[in-house]
Amino acid sequence: MIKDRITKRSCILLTAILLALIVAAIYLLIPHGKPVTIRTANDLARAHIGVQLGTTSDLKVSPLERRHATIERFTKTADAIQALEQGKINCVVEDELPARAFQQRNGNLHILPQAFSSDDYAFCVARQRKDLCEDINKALRQLLNSGILDSIADRQTRQHIAVAYEPRQTAHPNGTLIVATNATFPPYEYYENGRVCGIDIDIMQAVCDVLGMTMQVEDMNFDAVITSVQTGKADVGAAALTVSPDRSKNVLFTAPYSRCRQVIIVKDAEKTTRSLSFTEKFRQDFLVEGRYLYLFQGLGNTLVITLFAILISLCFGSLIAIIRTTHERTGRMKFLNSLCQLYLVIIRGTPTMVQLLIIYYVVFASVDVSKVLVAIVAFGINSSAYLAEVVRSGIMSIDRGQTEAGRSLGLSYGQTLRLIILPQAYKNVLPAIGNELITLLKETSIAGYIGLVDLTKGSDIIRSITYDAMLPLTVVALIYLVLVLSLSAGVNHLEKNLRKNERK
Repeated sequence: MIKDRITKRSCILLTAILLALIVAAIYLLIPHGKPVTIRTANDLARAHIGVQLGTTSDLKVSPLERRHATIERFTKTADAIQALEQGKINCVVEDELPARAFQQRNGNLHILPQAFSSDDYAFCVARQRKDLCEDINKALRQLLNSGILDSIADRQTRQHIAVAYEPRQTAHPNGTLIVATNATFPPYEYYENGRVCGIDIDIMQAVCDVLGMTMQVEDMNFDAVITSVQTGKADVGAAALTVSPDRSKNVLFTAPYSRCRQVIIVKDAEKTTRSLSFTEKFRQDFLVEGRYLYLFQGLGNTLVITLFAILISLCFGSLIAIIRTTHERTGRMKFLNSLCQLYLVIIRGTPTMVQLLIIYYVVFASVDVSKVLVAIVAFGINSSAYLAEVVRSGIMSIDRGQTEAGRSLGLSYGQTLRLIILPQAYKNVLPAIGNELITLLKETSIAGYIGLVDLTKGSDIIRSITYDAMLPLTVVALIYLVLVLSLSAGVNHLEKNLRKNERK
């Protein structure tokens, strides 16, 4: 009786605590207080502000957090604009020219006349490459004196004609200049007709013509631009970068080539825009300029990465599993077992994205290799740690008597393992291997952090062009769903075939 009462009271107490936590969570999630109206920069001190992570806007508004402002940082300004239109934030702080471009696409946005700040833009190079910085400065002075610098800005902004700078039809004997950028920032850098263009890209093309070099553009997340320059993955950073003391400690900046104001974007409640039909949205997102090709390119890279990464993880993971089970059953391979355990702890204890960035920016820092290869290695190493434990559990599930039977027939330990134990182990853990394959497929969506166009990055490019989030994300989600269902069906079919030879 006493035990029943204690159990009942414990259940009531736990239920009450759970309900209290749910109520507290709901209370925290529901916005409270009056909506904030933004009329001037002084109103930002109590506002919910959206910015792009790592940009000048982010640096400028960060001090407002000490004055009770809430800063929400997005990887792309287009996502911040989407949040503003949905009423999730009060305003967005952005450079003036990109803000004007967003306003043209979204008629219900309003830019406040008062500027938040004013800054110079410059290109950046690695600190040890002073000679390259001087060469770019000389080229910029030559372009400024010839009027080319002004004409590029005029064509992209004042006349609203997106005509790229025409490269000179001359030889480029001085090698290739790799330019890192973030093509989500019109009119400075954006996608058009399947390639990156804009003010920064046109200026860098003109600089390359002066220097006799071939330009190669690498599109990546904004916060990866300076890191790529530091580690030598790119020669120049061209992403509407402003000079700041913190950035100057890590990279060298060229002479300024443009000046821009930081402005405040708010939603104009009095204006409404006509909603596009599904057909119009589909055409705009996928058919215009062949934008569906971004998804095809991303899908191809995603499948290649997944296929080769799972092959690496099967081989390497099985090797680790064999070493660990051999040590547990025979006591041999102590040193190798310790190394395997250390590997498992490190890989399973750190995020996949961190491992990907370390392999790209640290391990392969001085090696010029394909980003697809980097992704295959990173995801293969990560998946091996999880697959090793799956295979190990499969091996340990096989009765030891089968090992003894194999040895009694004259087979060596390795032959017994290869011919008798492993085939049964793989069959037993096939569903778990299938789950790891599906997980690996979905994890490849972070490959865009190193500038690789995977399936998710393809949708990000479309979103940065059209400012429409729903349809590209929905299509990508459906593609992933189809892939996962196909893999699941394949694994189930293979499992049924392997079970046919079992005794009934």
